[in-house]
Amino acid sequence: MSFLVLDIEMTGPEPGWNEIIQIGAEFFDEQWRSLGTYLQNVYPENEEAFSTKSEEVHGLSLDDLEDAPMIYDVLPEFENWIKKMNAGKPNFSNVIICGQSVINDINFLRFAYRHEKMKWGFSNKMIDLHTVSYLFFQILEKNGKNVPRSLSLGSVASYFGFEREEETHNALEDARLTAKCFKEFFKLIDNVKLV
Repeated sequence: MSFLVLDIEMTGPEPGWNEIIQIGAEFFDEQWRSLGTYLQNVYPENEEAFSTKSEEVHGLSLDDLEDAPMIYDVLPEFENWIKKMNAGKPNFSNVIICGQSVINDINFLRFAYRHEKMKWGFSNKMIDLHTVSYLFFQILEKNGKNVPRSLSLGSVASYFGFEREEETHNALEDARLTAKCFKEFFKLIDNVKLV
């Protein structure tokens, strides 16, 4: 299996009204060795849905996206990048999509695929950092370890000694930060003993 750690920035929270404005990803083999990264801004068709609140989160304005391609150009480019990372395999059934609250990113991506009448080639396999963090932190806390109260990416990353370089969310930086956290959790598996 391969791991696609994905982060998407959007104009707001609702697929269909809000849209993808940035895709960031890092691709890993089954040993969590990085094979490459992807970052692409996307110009939204629905400029009306571009909210000030989302701009504060990701730090991207419509002016910043002025020269960015539209989603119908980005999706095939993104797929080609995944194929290249995935040893040229046209089928993505061996790719596990990973991320922080990743179902939200998947929902936006699926909506974009459906809207552009493209076939969704990914499997239904996913690993969510939010869920993994919740479970592992429960185990660690029961074993006397101090764990963060928040399950945000910033809190989970900070627990492992990582932090964002920027105040705003950049999709690639968040994907890479998420991947670092996953790697740390996978290392913890070797230390978990059941009695």
